[in-house]
Amino acid sequence: MTAAVPRLGAWPVACGGVQFRLWAPDAQAVDLMLEGTSLPMRRGSDGCHWLHTQAAHGQRYRFRLPSGQEVPDPASRWQPDGVDGDSAVLLDDVTWRNPQWAGPTWQEMVIYEVHVEAAGGFAALVAQLPMLASLGITAIELMPVAQFPGQHNWGYDGVFPYAPAQAYGGPNALKEFVDAAHGAGLAVLLDVVYNHFGPQGNHLPLYARGFFRSDRSTPWGDAIDFRQHWVQRFFIDNALMWLQDYRFDGLRLDAVHAINDDLFLLQLADAVRASVPHAHLMVENERNQARWLRGTFRAQWNDDFHNALHVMLTGEHEGYYAAYAGCPERLLARCLSEGFAWQGEPDMQGRPRGEPSSDLPPSCFVVFLQNHDQVGNRAFGERLSVLVEPSQLRAALALTLLTPMIPLLFLGEPWQAQSPFLFFTDYAPPLDDAVRNGRRREFSAFSAFTDRAARACIPDPNDPATLQASYVPPPGDDPRSRQWLGDMRALLALRRRYLQPGLLQARSLGARVLGTGAVQGGWQLPEGQWWIAINVGPAPVVHALPAGECVLGTDEASMLPGCGGIQARWVRQ
Repeated sequence: MTAAVPRLGAWPVACGGVQFRLWAPDAQAVDLMLEGTSLPMRRGSDGCHWLHTQAAHGQRYRFRLPSGQEVPDPASRWQPDGVDGDSAVLLDDVTWRNPQWAGPTWQEMVIYEVHVEAAGGFAALVAQLPMLASLGITAIELMPVAQFPGQHNWGYDGVFPYAPAQAYGGPNALKEFVDAAHGAGLAVLLDVVYNHFGPQGNHLPLYARGFFRSDRSTPWGDAIDFRQHWVQRFFIDNALMWLQDYRFDGLRLDAVHAINDDLFLLQLADAVRASVPHAHLMVENERNQARWLRGTFRAQWNDDFHNALHVMLTGEHEGYYAAYAGCPERLLARCLSEGFAWQGEPDMQGRPRGEPSSDLPPSCFVVFLQNHDQVGNRAFGERLSVLVEPSQLRAALALTLLTPMIPLLFLGEPWQAQSPFLFFTDYAPPLDDAVRNGRRREFSAFSAFTDRAARACIPDPNDPATLQASYVPPPGDDPRSRQWLGDMRALLALRRRYLQPGLLQARSLGARVLGTGAVQGGWQLPEGQWWIAINVGPAPVVHALPAGECVLGTDEASMLPGCGGIQARWVRQ
């Protein structure tokens, strides 16, 4: 895209050439080092240094500070040699094969979250697109793709938010994947990290200390100072770049509770709506702030739904599951009927968590049985496919897919892959030791890892074998894979028929606990009522679903656990 307004980074301009711009308020002078040639930049009163000059695609550049140190561009759109290498000018573009793409509406969304490398790379993902679309999946959500240290990483430690990771093929490979997904009828969403920078390759403190706040901190260091104009522009322009230049259909903002700046979140959402009104914006927010879902953002990932259902299935009660132990059924029922389980009640530390959400439509909540965090943050990355019985898993999967909330599936979940998804990185010393030891230290409070020898068995994130173990091959032509894929296809067909047409108008008819491991819920839709009941507990339960068409399970009032533990009814009006 040609720069129409001043933006940080290196952008082609309509009159020809490239404009380079760096916000470096702590530096009185900055030189552009373009292929080794030193070019003095102009300094504005706002602390921006800029220069308009001729530059060719692929030319390497850095910025030289008064100290003589040369640093890459923090808004670099291409880092061919990684986080410590030169930045490169990006001028060329792909020829889009699907320029008239109009993606699915929000009510049609069924999201499939993937990690590019664990899925085998973009080529492997492209090969799977027809199969995923045939199941009823309508959107691919990529974990962060911005340039990170080393050759592999989850993506949440990036330091060049504008530069697609070279390990994945760089800018053009990403554009070609988005185009291929659109050609297969699938939207593409992107997870973006605006709450912190990674620990390797961030040079901003050398020349822009004002980029960060000294009076606020996050788990990753000093908080980003979103009060600064150019800090705001840095991230807002980044969001617009992904949506306009790369044609993503939406963004998921990681951990907005760590951004802690309401004005910036409003500014970002307003800017996206003004420029790309069709884009879908989602958030992750531990604070359960329902106010963001009343017109600012489309939806929030609902951890409460996952955590309560996970405790019902596994009985686990340590870590963040402790808040759900003893009452998972009640909390899950509240999620089904009101959205959040925690709406202002004290958390485990006695601090109020959440805001009332019962007025929000179910479509404001993205629900999931598994995702990258909930699987990968386990010490050994186990999936539910190896933790619970298939009959329980089938019932829980049906509940996740057959509520009028927006369902999300994780990499390999459509065929219930059994390979782990582990935490992996590729840091150089001494960060590799720090990450390895920190990872193991995190689990010291868990009963299974109080012993140092037990913690030593936790996979080393920097060991290449950790990534290799996390690779998820495509489904095989075996009875187990065929059965799960068939189940997935059938469940999503029910969703398309009964839920999607009126999903945005769905309103809760209430939910209740039926017994240990068992709940039911119902919703009013324009053409009828949708009711569903689940039993993953140890004993039969009796539901109270209204009379109607039984579209899933048996038409009995008594629900056996396991394979008989799911029933859905449609009451036409």
